[in-house]
Amino acid sequence: MKLIIAIIQPSRLEEVKEQLYKAEINLITVSEVLGHGRQKGVTEVYRGAREHGNLLRKVRLEIAVNDNFAEATVKAIIKGAKTGETGDGKIFILPLEQCIRIRTEERGGIAIG
Repeated sequence: MKLIIAIIQPSRLEEVKEQLYKAEINLITVSEVLGHGRQKGVTEVYRGAREHGNLLRKVRLEIAVNDNFAEATVKAIIKGAKTGETGDGKIFILPLEQCIRIRTEERGGIAIG
């Protein structure tokens, strides 16, 4: 099992979700976050408002997958998020030790969905 964490541009969220759904990845957690990478200090436009300074609005995706879905998930995120510009984001892949579905107490890969 893997936990895939991606930090992407807010404007690319709908495209990433579409690509994930096409890859049959349907379970996703989305959070709005602030941060910066190499583009610190660069002005961005988000929903018509200019963002200045070193903390920019980003979207964090967290997706737990079984090992056989990890590469498809990464490819879908890249396809949906990539613009070729600085600030497209990052993907982190972590081993997921355990997953437990609270309702049924199922554990492991079956609990992921």
